[in-house]
Amino acid sequence: MTHEFKNIVEKALLAKQQGNKSVLASVVALDGSSYRRPGVRMLILENGDMVGAVSGGCVEKEVCLQAQSVFKTRRSKMMTYDGRYRLGCEGILYILLELFDPENGFSSAFFACLKHRTKFEIHSFFEKKAGPLNGLGSYLIIENLLFSISNPSINYKSNPLPVLKQPMAPCFKMIIIGAEHDAVKLCSYAALTGWEVTIIAGIKEHKSIENFPGATAFISTTPETIEVENIDEQTAVVLMTHNFANDLRYLVALKQTSPAYIGLLGPSKRRDDLLNQFIEYSPEIEDRFLECIHGPAGLNIGSETPEEIAISIISEILAFTRQQNPMSLSKKNGKIHHNKL
Repeated sequence: MTHEFKNIVEKALLAKQQGNKSVLASVVALDGSSYRRPGVRMLILENGDMVGAVSGGCVEKEVCLQAQSVFKTRRSKMMTYDGRYRLGCEGILYILLELFDPENGFSSAFFACLKHRTKFEIHSFFEKKAGPLNGLGSYLIIENLLFSISNPSINYKSNPLPVLKQPMAPCFKMIIIGAEHDAVKLCSYAALTGWEVTIIAGIKEHKSIENFPGATAFISTTPETIEVENIDEQTAVVLMTHNFANDLRYLVALKQTSPAYIGLLGPSKRRDDLLNQFIEYSPEIEDRFLECIHGPAGLNIGSETPEEIAISIISEILAFTRQQNPMSLSKKNGKIHHNKL
C-alpha cells in the first residue's frame, strides 16, 4: 500500500501549494467483508477530484459527500458505510475523514524515508461511531519521530481512542535486467501494479528510459559494475538479457544481495545449466539465495504472448512474496484476504 499512500501525499501536497484543501479518507475498521481491507486510503480534493479508492467504486461518492463538512469545519469525523444490502459484501466500513494538513517537517522526512527505503508506520485514532469526535486523526511515525497529518493538538500518548497501527514497507521495486521487447511489456505491467521499475541495460544497447513506459530509472552498465546496494527484501529481479553468459555474470554479481525474488527466463534445462555454473563460481552461496530463484519465471497459466508472460511473472512474484498458494478463488475456503495488513 506504500505506493498508494505516496501518490496520495504527492497529490495532497501539490494541492496545498496551489491553495486547495484536501481530505484524507482512511478505512480504519471493518465488520464482515469488503472489497478492500482496513488501511486503504483515498484523497478528496476541494474541487471534487478524487485520488485512489477505498472500494471497488461504490463507496467513493458517499465519502466525497461526507468530506464536505470536513472542508468547512476542518474537524475530523467518522463515517460508516453498510455494504450488506448495497454491495453484497456483507460488511460495514468505518472510515476516518480528516483534513490533510501535516505539520512542518513532514514532507522532507516522508520523502527522505522513501528515498532511503526506510520502514514507517501510520497510526490512526478512530471510533466505531459516526460523526465528529474528539481525538480523531492520524500520525506518521518515521524513525521514532511523530508527524501529525491533520490535528497537532491530539495528544498521541494519552489518546484513549482505539488506534489502527499500520506498518508500511518501502515501495516494492522490480529490477529488469534486459532491454528487449519483452522487458518493455514487463516494465509496463509492473508499473501498473504500482511497483518502482529500474531497467538495467548493456552499455552497447541503443535504448533509453523513453523506450520503457512506466520505468522510474534506466541504467546502462555491465554485470561487473552494477550497483547492488539498494537491492533489498522489497525487490524482485528478473534476468532477461536473452544471453546465457550475461545472465550468469549478472547472477554472480547479485550473490551478496537479499532480493525477494529472482526470475530466470527460458526452459528448465537452461535454468539447471545456469545454476550449475553459478554454483561453480560461487560454491559458498547460501541456500536462502538459491531459494528465491525461480526458473522458468512465472505461473503456469498458459501464457504465450509477451503481455501474458508479464502477467504470469508478476502473478508469481505476488504469490511468492505474500506466501500464497496460487489457486482459483472459487476453490478457496474462508476469507479472500488474510488478516495481516
